[in-house]
Amino acid sequence: PSSRFSANWVFVFRNSKPGQSVGVVEAQRAHFEQPLALRSGGILPAYDLVYETYGTLNAAKSNAILVCHALSGHHHVAGFYADQPDNVGWWDNIIGSGRPLDTDKFFIVGLNNLGGCHGSTGPSTTNPATGKPWGADFPMVAVIDWVHAQARLADLLGIDSWAAVMGGSLGGMQALRWSITYPERVRNAIVIAAAPKLSAQNIAFNDVARQAILTDPDFHGGNYYEHDTRPVRGLRLARMLGHITYLSDDQMGEKFGRELRNSAFSFGFDVEFEVESYLRYQGDKFAGYFDANTYLLMTKALDYFDPSREDNGDLIATMARSKANFLIASFTTDWRFTPARSKEIVAALLANGRNVSYAEIDLNFGHDSFLMEDAHYHGVVDAYLRNIKL
Repeated sequence: PSSRFSANWVFVFRNSKPGQSVGVVEAQRAHFEQPLALRSGGILPAYDLVYETYGTLNAAKSNAILVCHALSGHHHVAGFYADQPDNVGWWDNIIGSGRPLDTDKFFIVGLNNLGGCHGSTGPSTTNPATGKPWGADFPMVAVIDWVHAQARLADLLGIDSWAAVMGGSLGGMQALRWSITYPERVRNAIVIAAAPKLSAQNIAFNDVARQAILTDPDFHGGNYYEHDTRPVRGLRLARMLGHITYLSDDQMGEKFGRELRNSAFSFGFDVEFEVESYLRYQGDKFAGYFDANTYLLMTKALDYFDPSREDNGDLIATMARSKANFLIASFTTDWRFTPARSKEIVAALLANGRNVSYAEIDLNFGHDSFLMEDAHYHGVVDAYLRNIKL
């Protein structure tokens, strides 16, 4: 048939074993001298992308999969570093020998996007024009800019066409953008826990998070590097707010309920409930390593994402430009990017006669479900990838 719609769980799973981690990995750096014109009108005169690869690129260079990261992600997708054995990649549970992204079959590429804070050119890296960190002068970036930069990395690696481009959340939006902007260069797109554009509620959450950073006295208009400080309080609050939206109500209830750290109320404003302790821990942890300017850029890229804007809001017309086969996956407890938003993409693809498989997966981890190790979820991805042609 011209199109294929796979409803929930219409997949054939194998009796998969846990598989093996890719083990010790090393980050690599690619430098690009060719200027990159950005959607915002800005121009990056030159830039670096930090990336990692897992598995071996075959002779035909037809087995490459690009993994795109979400808001707080980066290039370290799988494995660990020799000098940092506890620093395990953020999607390590799905990549490796015998795992759904099987490194015996595929060559996996993960990178840190422009504007990031893990080695690629971004606000905290040096602006060659001033010799100082870019700070507030770093131009606004959009998802399409990341895709153009990723295409140049693919050129460098000799990859004309990706076997698949995939990601969750903002990573899934990049996979969708790839299929529209470079239809000849992506054969399969795996879009997980994503949406064709943000809802007003999601934009509102992002703005409140940004305001926490922008109003921090240590922000200094984005040039806090020069003041030898960081807007830790603002970033901490932004993460705490974001983290609430990534979890499900049921999960938070099961994990914390109304448990008190001590046996009685203290009738004060210090931490009393276990959920408060958890959120503050997550906020402190995140603020300890992430860059506030990067957080601002990434959330704005989320807000701006709307490829159908090019077609006056007609998503069907937009998806007519894609040629890839698709796996779209959503999670029942994800209230930030609900299954209904994934079904909008499915409907637009089916209207164009595209091959699309859809799975609505019952997991209790909210939006963060796409990061979790679950046999059913991983079975969906595994079944799809085993059936693609290299």
